Amino acid sequence: MDMIWMSLVLLTGLLMLLGAGLWVAFALTATGLAALYFLSNVPIGYSLATSFYGASASWELAALPMFIWMGEVLFRSRLSEEMFNGIAPWVGRIPGRLLHTNIIGCGIFAAISGSSAATAATIGKMSIPELTQRGYDRKQILGTLAGSATLGLLIPPSIILIVYGVATEQSIARLFVAGILPGLLLMVMFAGYVGIWSKMNPSGVPVEEEESLPLAEKLRRSRPLIPVVLLIVGIIGSIYAGLASPTESAAVGVALAHLLSWRGGSLSRANCMDALMGTVKTSTMIAFILVGAHFLTVSMGFTGIPRNLAAWINTLSLSPYMLLLALTAFFILLGCFLDGISVVVLTTSVILPMVQAAGIDLLWFGIYLVIVVEMSQITPPVGFNLFVIQGLTGDNIIRIALAAMPYFLLLMAGVLLITLFPEIVTYLPNQMGN
Repeated sequence: MDMIWMSLVLLTGLLMLLGAGLWVAFALTATGLAALYFLSNVPIGYSLATSFYGASASWELAALPMFIWMGEVLFRSRLSEEMFNGIAPWVGRIPGRLLHTNIIGCGIFAAISGSSAATAATIGKMSIPELTQRGYDRKQILGTLAGSATLGLLIPPSIILIVYGVATEQSIARLFVAGILPGLLLMVMFAGYVGIWSKMNPSGVPVEEEESLPLAEKLRRSRPLIPVVLLIVGIIGSIYAGLASPTESAAVGVALAHLLSWRGGSLSRANCMDALMGTVKTSTMIAFILVGAHFLTVSMGFTGIPRNLAAWINTLSLSPYMLLLALTAFFILLGCFLDGISVVVLTTSVILPMVQAAGIDLLWFGIYLVIVVEMSQITPPVGFNLFVIQGLTGDNIIRIALAAMPYFLLLMAGVLLITLFPEIVTYLPNQMGN
């Protein structure tokens, strides 16, 4: 029981530091220092130096800035405009019509950016004015964008899956492949909801004079999508086939992103510098948080708190389902105040021993965790997708959050489905072997 009180004291101290506005990395490191100083006899300086070096020297971490760089380059290209023009001919006669361009566009861009915020900003800049001008329901425009942009965290290559893989020593390639089917499942669920909603609210979808295009013409108009699809297939296919590691495929993705940008006429010195600076800022921020989280993990290990906490959880005789229910509520609550990456790195050192003790597969848990973190991206007060869309539209953030609520519930249904049918997550990775 003493360990539980110590855990609560450390957690309270960490939340106080975060609430005071201290950078996440500093707050994590300070909490780790306090844990070592008061609860162990380990030399603090030596532990700090070795854990910092160990976290920063991870080869898997090299994939992180590469995928961020690829997304930054494509973010500044004409990709979003080309995607809208390429997708539109195929959805004109589906219930919901062009609202599906938000879902499909976000799904495609998610597969090449790895970032939820970048997906929301890129697709939103193009779709919000276009759909508003055509007379589509404003609430559904914002809802489909907010909900679908969360796919940037799940559909590989995902930045947050790299962070989880590094933090938990899981195979990043297997995590990437594990995210494919759940990501497609969520896209289908979102599209199904839009179709049902449009049938129940026909006034929210304008009756447009859609052209009856032959297949050849649809394919011709979709030609701008071909390079993007090849980029996605090249990255994921090379990992799935074992031809390249995630880091190697990321390097290829960066080269192809520059090629696509050049082909689209948006490759300029200014865009290249902006992409590089954006990459440096985002990558160093994430790496800094990871270093602090690794030190906290090491510190907690020396104190024995995670081990004893896991043993205490076992004494409660919680079933795996009850544990997951409690963790879901915990992650959603935490996600109301922290961004997704911070949620992952803050909790892994304490949560994973409980998860392992309950016999839950860590690969499956990674996908579960990402979907729950996706839900927190569209919950106020710190829903990053809500902030991005508010910046694009100037709409009240509560209105955007209400528009996104059905997609929050659909994400919750997605968590339930992968819990009842874990093969949705594990099937493809099992085809890869180890």
